[in-house]
Amino acid sequence: MQFPSYFGRNWDAMVDCLDDLCGAITGGVGIAVVVHDADQLLETEHFPLFVSVLCQGADRANSAVDLDGFPLDRPALSEHFVFELREFDPEQIAARVRQPDLIVKVEDRFVGASLDPEEWH
Repeated sequence: MQFPSYFGRNWDAMVDCLDDLCGAITGGVGIAVVVHDADQLLETEHFPLFVSVLCQGADRANSAVDLDGFPLDRPALSEHFVFELREFDPEQIAARVRQPDLIVKVEDRFVGASLDPEEWH
């Protein structure tokens, strides 16, 4: 994902870099990241945390204000993450992703996750 050299290789640094992706690296445009063959990733212990980190990064990139509520020097930009799976059981995936800081929406052909504003804002 072309993280900068200062990427600290931890979850907080990943959130920061995901927010930064919608700046100089992408030329100020939003991004959509598609993770192909994500089935193995789904089974990892850290998968729920990984989804939360992606949601945090997207929430910050999609916002026009910083963490203190001050306007950013860039517009809000769209940042989305898509996991392509060979085996798709929406309820199983939702159960795997569900955690206190996320809102998980289950539809026939997709599972969506976003930060719960009660927990994050």
